Amino acid sequence: MAEVKFTKGELRSQQIKLSQLEKYLPTLQLKKAMLQSEVMYAQQEIDSLTNEYLEQKKEVLKFAPLLSQKGINEVTDSLEIKEVKKHYDCIAGVDIPYFEEVIFKEVFYLYYDKPFWFDDAIMLLRALIVAKEKIKVSEEKKKILEGELREVSIRVNLFEKIMIPRTLGNIKKIKVFLGDQQLAAVSQAKIAKRKILASGQ
Repeated sequence: MAEVKFTKGELRSQQIKLSQLEKYLPTLQLKKAMLQSEVMYAQQEIDSLTNEYLEQKKEVLKFAPLLSQKGINEVTDSLEIKEVKKHYDCIAGVDIPYFEEVIFKEVFYLYYDKPFWFDDAIMLLRALIVAKEKIKVSEEKKKILEGELREVSIRVNLFEKIMIPRTLGNIKKIKVFLGDQQLAAVSQAKIAKRKILASGQ
């Protein structure tokens, strides 16, 4: 930490610094509040998506015995993910991912060669995978938001508990020092004036 100089120039410098800190702090506090709200919303989203996933899983389990049959490799092949598409939006200065869609590998098979439930099974299993990927994206979003919230909270605490109190303390010390100097100068001037007056008599 730089040593504080007890000068009028330093006093002005510290006052400008305090003004800047006090001006920027509300912006940080607002960002912190926004991020706290977004983290809470992301958790609610995860909870909701998890419930949806568990409901879909119950439907898929109905097909579990059928999936053990021979000659249905196309089911597992058709569940292979080629890409999970996301877009990003800026929230409180941070790029946040949003789920768009899952692109699955295309598998070609002869429709009449498969059991009647085959297409439904693929559709339900793919829907389950999509539900799981939605949760993953929401968890990624929450993790990014929580990381930014930690950073902003540290800065808010730094401003509130260290930088602003320290700057206020510096201003007080400089003012006291300058006040004492001014008082000493006035006293010296009075003594000098008395000596001059006394020597003139």
